Amino acid sequence: MNQEIREIVIGAATVALLIGGLVGMNARHQIASVGTDEGLIIYAKFNKVDGLVEGTEVRLGGIRIGHVSAMSLDDQFSAVVAFNIEKSVPLPTDTSAAIHTDGLFGAKFVVLEPGAEEAFLRSGGELNFTQDAVVVSDLLDLIISEGHVARRQGAKPSQ
Repeated sequence: MNQEIREIVIGAATVALLIGGLVGMNARHQIASVGTDEGLIIYAKFNKVDGLVEGTEVRLGGIRIGHVSAMSLDDQFSAVVAFNIEKSVPLPTDTSAAIHTDGLFGAKFVVLEPGAEEAFLRSGGELNFTQDAVVVSDLLDLIISEGHVARRQGAKPSQ
């Protein structure tokens, strides 16, 4: 009987630790987004935003400078993404945005590359240069099909 009670206690402690970890991660995410609500709102249009969610980091030079605050579709079915950017970071009007993945199967994030214009974006401005998210399964399909083509070309009899 003591063995069963010990196993139940260990199982309950494990479940409690897992729940505590999940609550802690959620609280960390909410705390990290506090204080950035007074930034600039910048918009960008993408064809694909697979894996991007509200709260996703926006980075410049590898440093977090904001987050994705909203996403919607426009009348031409393009994804319109709103970024909340720190006011202390001046972005030239020709800044570009790209959706990157942290590792092969990691989380998505947005990378901003400042341009060379002397004028800066204001709140409500739009980024005109964007690069869509790369879908890993599409990339793997492309690599596999290229391999099949190369194998077929290598198997052709020479004349």
